[in-house]
Amino acid sequence: MLLRIAKLSRNGLLLFLAGISQTSAAGQIDPTDTMPDMSNYLRENPYSFLPVPVVITEPAVGYGGGLFGLFLHDTDEDKNADPLKPHVPAAMSALGGGGTQNGTWFAGGGHRHTWNDDSIRYLGAAGYADINLDIYSGDIAGFGNGRSVNTTTRGYGGMQKLQFRVAGSPIFVGVSQFYAHMQISADDNPVVNRVFKQVLGESSTTSGVGLVAEYDSTDNLFYPRNGLSLTGEYQFYTHFLSGDYRYDLLNIDGRYFYPLGTDFTLVVAGNYQSLSRHDKHLPPMARPYINLRGISRYRYQGDYVSTVQTQLEWQVTPRWIVQAFTGAGSAGKTAGSLYQQTEVAWGGGFRYLIASQFGLYTGIDVAFSDNEQALYFNLGAGL
Repeated sequence: MLLRIAKLSRNGLLLFLAGISQTSAAGQIDPTDTMPDMSNYLRENPYSFLPVPVVITEPAVGYGGGLFGLFLHDTDEDKNADPLKPHVPAAMSALGGGGTQNGTWFAGGGHRHTWNDDSIRYLGAAGYADINLDIYSGDIAGFGNGRSVNTTTRGYGGMQKLQFRVAGSPIFVGVSQFYAHMQISADDNPVVNRVFKQVLGESSTTSGVGLVAEYDSTDNLFYPRNGLSLTGEYQFYTHFLSGDYRYDLLNIDGRYFYPLGTDFTLVVAGNYQSLSRHDKHLPPMARPYINLRGISRYRYQGDYVSTVQTQLEWQVTPRWIVQAFTGAGSAGKTAGSLYQQTEVAWGGGFRYLIASQFGLYTGIDVAFSDNEQALYFNLGAGL
């Protein structure tokens, strides 16, 4: 198993370095340090984009890959900004797709836009996915105790979020919206599949709206080195919004970036989710789950989920960062049962400053847990 991880890490590293070499071959060299850099290419060409390879080793869906393009839409004001000071464009988009060896595939895109010097923020995304996933929650079919059933979820959906800055402060308030139409089956298990059809129907719709509050004092969107980001969102899923399910979902997410001198940064992150006022039966992917690098998505689900993480980042050179991380998470039926059983994951990785004028880093993480391991391509810190 360790040999396979070493091979995956080597192949991922070769793919990453090949991308850096292609950038260099295209003439995208920063004259200040003669290193590959895509800043000028992204700023000067209105149709340019940063190709982001997606190397998937997510244990939940198997090995695979894809490609996304990140478009940074610089305005005339952005182009006149100080090139030595990292900035975030008022608008950016992403578009792409991918697939894995177990038949999972997806395609979609998203757009982020800000107005009035970041006083108004908008985020939207939409896509289609065909996901083959092992589900361990026995909410519908009665399985559990570590056993899983293979499910297929096909459908389309989207989300939106609109936020307004409060009186020039780091505080934002706003609203969110989510919609998904899907078909869920368990083709390898006729009994479970029959139960799915009886309980969920041939197809189902999930629709909800939410309230969002955020405190954001971080110094960069892509790779913060200082500041606090704290977000709270309460979503109401209801039949009145043309949905087939009724439940409330609370999500509280925080990240604190603390510089340790000039070369090191300590990151502490936490997440808490709770599901309440819900129907007896929900789609398998509706419940919160432990989301940590090195642990399969939806492997550990519950009505209450909590995770804590820490990451140490070392700025080895102006271009390269090495980081190590560890995290723990728990899922339970009640808030009081959290951390009676804990899942732990750990790992390390590196980042390369691919666009210095935006403060945009890309790189690879290798993560482990007691029974799983995975390789991740990441933009930004990865938390």
